[in-house]
Amino acid sequence: MIFDQPIKKWFVDEKGKDSNIKSVLKSISWRLVGTMDTIVISYLITGQIKTALSIGSIEVVSKMVLYYFHERAWARITDK
Repeated sequence: MIFDQPIKKWFVDEKGKDSNIKSVLKSISWRLVGTMDTIVISYLITGQIKTALSIGSIEVVSKMVLYYFHERAWARITDK
């Protein structure tokens, strides 16, 4: 557990709250899962991999941005 202490500083601020970088990394990891889901569902509905990948590529960017702001808003609410 010696090695995890420096890394924790990247993810938690001095007050013990989630940092911006943690929110960004959570956004990315969650979007990977969500985008794979969207691609699979889109493929099942359309039967076309090209269409499914197109839908997934648009969705990944828009939802990462939305999730980041959602996460930061919740961090503000819970800080009070």
